[in-house]
Amino acid sequence: MKHLAFLFVIVALAGPASAEDVVSIPTPSAGTALAQKGDRANSGTEAERRKARLDLMFGRLAKATNKRRADRIARHIMRRMTQSGSDTVDLLMVRAAKAMQAKDLPMALDLLDGVVRLQPDYAEGWNRRATVYFLVGDYGRSMADIEQVLKREPRHWGALAGMAMILAALDRKDEAVVVMDHALEIHPHLEKMKEQRDRYAKENGGSDI
Repeated sequence: MKHLAFLFVIVALAGPASAEDVVSIPTPSAGTALAQKGDRANSGTEAERRKARLDLMFGRLAKATNKRRADRIARHIMRRMTQSGSDTVDLLMVRAAKAMQAKDLPMALDLLDGVVRLQPDYAEGWNRRATVYFLVGDYGRSMADIEQVLKREPRHWGALAGMAMILAALDRKDEAVVVMDHALEIHPHLEKMKEQRDRYAKENGGSDI
């Protein structure tokens, strides 16, 4: 389960995008469904464009043929999802990440309480707080925050990893397998999660992927 914990925390601590992580958007001239999505990604309101770009990237992630490309797309998605659009919220998130890295979890919780109050529609604020609650062993509050994440972004595989970890810790491994199956549909190259999923399935008398 430590591999899932690593994924949960790493996703929560994702930093700003770098130029090498950016995946290009197909142009309408390609004449494909992806090109049409790319067209929508460059029109409409900023929120609509952001959603269209994420939809496009999630589509590419699900179809990635190798782990290297999948990881590159996944990094790009996570960087986008950490962008709050608010300088104040971004600052609180940076300070919370530093507090987490320094193992000052009470301070991190205080900062993240501020994030979810200021911007309740920001999924990554809830995800970061869910991670801290998990780290302090408060599975109930962590699960509640994960549910808030998934209401806003049901494809958040890091939040799904956290949910699977909590379910497994509560000896509900059959439910954890279902959650991990869903996460692997979104990001099919989470190799450690595949291994964990197979172990849980065998323990419960199920079949491999």
